Amino acid sequence: MTRVRVDLNISLDGFATTTDQTPENPFGEDWGRLTAAYTATRTFHERVFLDTSGAGTTGVDEKYAAHYFENIGAEIMGAGMFGLHDNAADPDWRGWWGEEPPFRVPVFVLTRSPRPTIEFANGTSFHFLSVSPDEALRLAVDAAAGGDVRAGGGATTVRDFLKAGLVDDLHVGITPILLGSGIRLWDDLRGFENGYRATSEVAESGVIHVTYSREG
Repeated sequence: MTRVRVDLNISLDGFATTTDQTPENPFGEDWGRLTAAYTATRTFHERVFLDTSGAGTTGVDEKYAAHYFENIGAEIMGAGMFGLHDNAADPDWRGWWGEEPPFRVPVFVLTRSPRPTIEFANGTSFHFLSVSPDEALRLAVDAAAGGDVRAGGGATTVRDFLKAGLVDDLHVGITPILLGSGIRLWDDLRGFENGYRATSEVAESGVIHVTYSREG
């Protein structure tokens, strides 16, 4: 049965986004610190850097990084995660990931300004839609063909799905740094944990992996 999943990195004070970006460094130094444990894993090296040498960490962080891609049949993301906020005027923008995006499944991008579908040779396709989270989820479930659907981000899109009660499994990797500003994942989600089973595990990196799984 298809489950709706979320995986996010957040700071110790709950922020899932950073605010130190510049035109020269569109991700910012804080984003590198927030995601350092994830980007160091063997799975990230293989799926994003296309490095099949076996380089990368293999501990607890790797376990969650590998699970990130397991059984995903479709993905949903916001316009910001695809990069449309910074590249809206560029009709040739194809995302941050080059010609081999790591998804390898249909991806539904929620945007107020739809554009033609983009398809890649590795099975990734980006479909740009101006629809509600519920409608996007219906389309993604059909495309997933029995696989899981991930609401991938960014933080605003994830919060919309959490507030609507659409998420079955939420995993957050809590990086022990303080950001002080940005979009906080937990705002307006009081009592979210009701109806979920919570587990936690501390990685060698110091990241705390907390998972909420819907019961029943």
